[in-house]
Amino acid sequence: MLSVAASAAGGYLLGSVSGALLLGRFRRVDIRRLGSGNPGATNALRTVGWSFAAAVVLVDLGKGVVAAAAVPKLIALIPVVGGTASFCTLAAASGTAAVVGHIWPVFFRFRGGKGASTLVGVIAVVAPWCLIPMLLVWGIALLGSGYVGLATILASLSLVPAMWTVGPDPLPAALAIMSLLLAMLLVFTHRGNLMRMRSGEENRFDKARVIRRR
Repeated sequence: MLSVAASAAGGYLLGSVSGALLLGRFRRVDIRRLGSGNPGATNALRTVGWSFAAAVVLVDLGKGVVAAAAVPKLIALIPVVGGTASFCTLAAASGTAAVVGHIWPVFFRFRGGKGASTLVGVIAVVAPWCLIPMLLVWGIALLGSGYVGLATILASLSLVPAMWTVGPDPLPAALAIMSLLLAMLLVFTHRGNLMRMRSGEENRFDKARVIRRR
């Protein structure tokens, strides 16, 4: 369907605007040359500082919100493109594509972040009932392990059961597909974290841990 394809294209282009790389140009910092080299909020925090990381999160989260909320409405206004697809379907397509764009941004040689902040922005629009379960899983995992990557993986996986059990009945097919795709994407982008955890080389926020081995 043309309207779905157009929404996905718009979402992808918006997602390709990397907060860390865009803001880094104003700070004369290329975060891809610092720390882990990942242009995401965690690496921004470790290498540049809290204020820069917070700004990165706001940009990346904001583009997820705009992709899911505004892009479908703009597409629906185009006579040639606008079709019969529901807002939910268009928002799911645009939001999923925005996360893909964040991970593989066309404007930055397809080297982007891991997609977590943009995913949260998308979910806040299309499935806000999933936010509390995801944040709870993320917080518990972080407090228990100290690993941000592991907490993010578990939170993204919790999106699927949260979508199916807490969401509307019947659940729109577009949201079901979106939850599966986004969960798999986040696990994929954090595969390096899993490998480093296995080898004992993953960075850990010990100050965040409340459960420690004696």
